[in-house]
Amino acid sequence: MTTVIMKRVLKYIAIFVLVGGFLNSCETTELDLRVSPNDLSPDQADPNLLLTSIQLAYGTNQQVLSDRSGELVRIDYMGGRDYFNNYPGSTLNGVWSRVYSSGGNGVGDGVSVGILTNLQALEAIDANSEVGFAFHLGVAKTLYAHSLIQLVDFLGAAAFSQAGNPTDFPAPLLDNGQDVYNSAMGLLNEAEALLAAGPSAQGAADIFYNGDTDKWVKLINTIRLKVYYTTGNVSAFNSVISGGNYISDIEDDFQITYGTSELQPDDRHPDYAADYTPSGANIYQSNWMMETMLNNNDPRIRYYFYRQVGETPGADADPNEETLACSLVVPPQHFQDGGYTYCAVPEGYWGRTHGNDEGTPPDNFLRTAVGVYPAGGKFDADLFRNGTIQEQTDGTFDFEYNQNDDGVGLGQGAGGAGIEPIFLSSYVDFWRAYMAMNAGNTGDAATFMEAGLRKSIEKVQSFVDPNFNAGALLDSSTFDSATGVVTDPEVAGDLVPTSTDVDDFIAGLQAAFNAGDNTAKWNILAEQYFTTMYGGSTEAWTFYRLSGYPTTLVPNWEPNPGPFPRTFLLPQNEVITNPNLSQKATLTEQVFWDTNPASPTFPVAN
Repeated sequence: MTTVIMKRVLKYIAIFVLVGGFLNSCETTELDLRVSPNDLSPDQADPNLLLTSIQLAYGTNQQVLSDRSGELVRIDYMGGRDYFNNYPGSTLNGVWSRVYSSGGNGVGDGVSVGILTNLQALEAIDANSEVGFAFHLGVAKTLYAHSLIQLVDFLGAAAFSQAGNPTDFPAPLLDNGQDVYNSAMGLLNEAEALLAAGPSAQGAADIFYNGDTDKWVKLINTIRLKVYYTTGNVSAFNSVISGGNYISDIEDDFQITYGTSELQPDDRHPDYAADYTPSGANIYQSNWMMETMLNNNDPRIRYYFYRQVGETPGADADPNEETLACSLVVPPQHFQDGGYTYCAVPEGYWGRTHGNDEGTPPDNFLRTAVGVYPAGGKFDADLFRNGTIQEQTDGTFDFEYNQNDDGVGLGQGAGGAGIEPIFLSSYVDFWRAYMAMNAGNTGDAATFMEAGLRKSIEKVQSFVDPNFNAGALLDSSTFDSATGVVTDPEVAGDLVPTSTDVDDFIAGLQAAFNAGDNTAKWNILAEQYFTTMYGGSTEAWTFYRLSGYPTTLVPNWEPNPGPFPRTFLLPQNEVITNPNLSQKATLTEQVFWDTNPASPTFPVAN
């Protein structure tokens, strides 16, 4: 169903282009219209297309914010040694533009104007129409409210009271973070009132919930939970939990769902499109994330990552200056002192460590690629080792040598049919665990952590690589090409985690959690929350700034990378065009809810 909806959305984008081209080609003197078709007023726009545009702008922002957050907390790889230089004023130009229609370069990604502008157009249409557009307004206000909250989380402030009114406020001032949070909560109240009666979508494409207003109300309450857990409002958090009307089941998860079309348009997961190419993979995975999962024997690892080789230079293979230059380097003292992995994770988990700014070697067919979850890639079945053994019709076995199992080429695995997680039910369980830990209820925290892990693993294991044959026999050890003798064969299905494997994994974590001191408990909770957020980690940076955990994060390659970012610089495009704004001098300004010690003493791992 979601694929169908996405196709409708892409059709609407095409309509935008066609209509724009038609209007620009018309001679206005031949048309008896009161308003020039080249200057249509907002209330003449198609409300369904406006809502589509809002969703596309919002969805693109989620990808950007997730990537930046994931880089900072080592869920994803960050490639710069100096934080300030790595995140310049241009970092959030596009995000700001897609919220406010601001910036000289436009908002891009098939979106002509931003969320607020289109929301105002919807309000004008609704006010002058006999047809009710409560659904459109409810969805738009929800996405705008969440966008404002995210701007505060990433910048510390945002425009609200003077935004969207260029006549009176051509250079809007920024409101402080607390005021923006309060205003966003007011928008959520308005959105809930609009959606409460279950209004019709009036033919609009809802790429998230397919017009299900009950699910939208659950999302609204989940955003409230996010605000309450972030600001430490225990009573309000517990009140929403008691009501039960929030994202608590996998079927209610809030996410973007991608398709498998390569061309006209390409609707595949962006990470799949980058990694599954004829020239090999192009993304480096985080060594810290892969090593953490490998050490924990995490049942999700074969879904998250697809290895192209079975050994890594400098870890369990000879160093190789050409493909992994750092494998020949003696780790710097700050890595040695902490016992951190500087360069290479074993067993072919070929990625990069936080801050590694080396050039790009010829390793596109060696580095680890994104897997079947959440990017719609391949399930890692160890097929790189030597090949597969296929049973023939006469009962004999034939070995087919296949060094890379067709690798990461176009169409491999699930073809890019992945997701961009935004708010998952598993995330909410970890918020509950966080609140329990702050209250000293470690037993409840352990229970909520288990609930989040089980939901996460269930969701991850629901992603299927259609080309993976769980019944095939694999060569798990050796193959003598001269004799054709294979030793220690195993069934591919044995690599798929069983319910017993999952139970053992969770039991091990629970035992370590219960036996550990307070710091160990926080580290386990944080590591598992970050692992659960792989692929949709916008909230990870917030958690890290709130708690300071995990303290087990690998340091930056650079011994002195500058203070850890607490917020980003203001979008440079807005600073240039808005005389009322001045750019920050550092990345150390803290969000109103971040009451921890200043950088660089906090967080500890940085």
